[in-house]
Amino acid sequence: MQEKSLKCVVWDLDDTLWSGTLVEGDDVQLMPGIEDIIKTLDSYGVLQSIASKNNYDDAIEKLNKFGIAEYFLFPQVSWNPKSSAIGVIRDKLNISLDTFLFIDDQPYEQNEVSAQHPDIECLSAAAYVDLLAHSRIRNIQVTDDSKQRRLRYMENALRQNDEQEFVGTPEDFLATLDMVFTISVAKPEDLIRAEELTERTNQLNSTGITYDRDELAFFMSSPDHLLLVCDLTDRYGSYGKIGLALVETKNQIDTIKLLLMSCRTAARGVGSSLLIYLMKRAKERGHGLRANFRRTQRNRQMLATYQFANFKEISRDDENNILFECDLSTIQDYARYIKLIIDV
Repeated sequence: MQEKSLKCVVWDLDDTLWSGTLVEGDDVQLMPGIEDIIKTLDSYGVLQSIASKNNYDDAIEKLNKFGIAEYFLFPQVSWNPKSSAIGVIRDKLNISLDTFLFIDDQPYEQNEVSAQHPDIECLSAAAYVDLLAHSRIRNIQVTDDSKQRRLRYMENALRQNDEQEFVGTPEDFLATLDMVFTISVAKPEDLIRAEELTERTNQLNSTGITYDRDELAFFMSSPDHLLLVCDLTDRYGSYGKIGLALVETKNQIDTIKLLLMSCRTAARGVGSSLLIYLMKRAKERGHGLRANFRRTQRNRQMLATYQFANFKEISRDDENNILFECDLSTIQDYARYIKLIIDV
């Protein structure tokens, strides 16, 4: 099985990110070369955070003094177990623990984290010097989207904060976002990001199937397939390319082979917008519309999206692969709070 690329590196502080112990009054200094490693990981799209037993204000002040505080999302600095700290980070980032790497100088802390989160890979602090050569990092394909990943999480934190403070219905809040959702035919420059989406997206994924760039390039040029990518922007900034659809178009039947949306857009209604577009497109062409679906441990929301859009199961095989068919006689309207741009 292919190793999953790392999505997040969680650092300890004392004698890991820096030399010395902060609470003991040591004149702590960053480990040699570690600032360049942190910045390189960030440019790769690898998120980073902190799990440290320290005084929060003192630790953050020191990170700011070193000029690197901005690189760490949702730092957890307290005297709680580090497994608990990582659990909070996981919930904030909404990514699976098997894409985390934890670095700490203390074997006890590594073992404590491993006992509570066996899917996390743990490394000793001394291993940081070879981190960029790690097998789950060195093969990461850098895209324009990945370079902006940390910034987009920061923008999303602002969205979530404003949403919590908003007085009104969830739909009323969405109407304030000025969302623009673009559906376009995939281009060669989209293939790396499209491959990444199939590998990284789990919750809003209709089948869990992954495709590499060569396979996606074949579908992009095939007269019997339509490969679409989706972008989303709002008043906070750009989400980047957050969705993909692969549709087989043969024998007067459009079959959705794969439909996925980034989990960051789960509450924005764009998954339904993409599905509505595919329904309208099939109906305008006089085609039927079907969809492949395979239930995974995490894609219940995608199943609900299909069911809400009036897709009904017509067959199921021994491996639980489901074929849905859609009744196109009634198609719901697009959400009023999303401006749709079609470039197909």
